[in-house]
Amino acid sequence: QVHLVESGGGLVQPGGSLRLSCAASGTRVSIYNKGWYRQAPGKQRELVASITVGSIRNYADDVKGRFTISRDSAKNTVYLQMNNLKPEDTAVYYCNRATVTNLASWGQGTQVTVSA
Repeated sequence: QVHLVESGGGLVQPGGSLRLSCAASGTRVSIYNKGWYRQAPGKQRELVASITVGSIRNYADDVKGRFTISRDSAKNTVYLQMNNLKPEDTAVYYCNRATVTNLASWGQGTQVTVSA
């Protein structure tokens, strides 16, 4: 069983920054193959960033250069540093495995709102 809790969202102005956290708990839970996803109302959930074994990082084209995914094994936490936020980044952000199926379980996520 994997338990992931997202936090760190909030309301920011365009150009602002936020750091999201994904805290993992449970025996054998892995932070080495994780992704950040986001979903706006009425839109499909999309993969924003992922980090896999070997510290391989991948980003969606629209967040490259602005978002950074990282992990802290001591804290069993995956982070998403988001800089230069844009209104189109507004969504609920979730963490999960870097690859998921339609049977994946999702937490409550954390709301990110970018607005002037």
